[in-house]
Amino acid sequence: MREVKTGDKIKIHYHGRLTDDTTFDSSEGREPLEFEVGSGQVIPGFDNGVLGMTPGQKKTIQIPVDEAYGPVQEDMFMEFPIDRFPADMKPEVGMSLNMSNGSGQAIPVVIAEVQDEVVILDANHPLAGEDLIFDLELVEIVAPKSLIIMP
Repeated sequence: MREVKTGDKIKIHYHGRLTDDTTFDSSEGREPLEFEVGSGQVIPGFDNGVLGMTPGQKKTIQIPVDEAYGPVQEDMFMEFPIDRFPADMKPEVGMSLNMSNGSGQAIPVVIAEVQDEVVILDANHPLAGEDLIFDLELVEIVAPKSLIIMP
């Protein structure tokens, strides 16, 4: 039976959880995730974890922080003046916001702390600093589309 290798396009069901068993994402009730292995579409630990799997196979992989979303980076915390929030918005810890980087690109942030004059915003990925566990089930190795050369 064919095994997954770098460059294969695959379809896989997954259940992602933290080490305390909290679910953070799952393909349950949805189409399986489809991606090209080794293309950088998923985190490195996920890419590496599917290598060698065969269709129908199930397995659980553990992905350390460095192969997931990396450690929490202190330089991704920033102060934002509280008086720059809309008057009808009360900033609260845990609130998710989208900031603009000045060139129109949205940056998701979470309020980490509310002080008298400023709000501390965290622009780290929500899963930064976390070891991850994935339960996987390989649905299919997608056959490459055949090219038909016409004379």
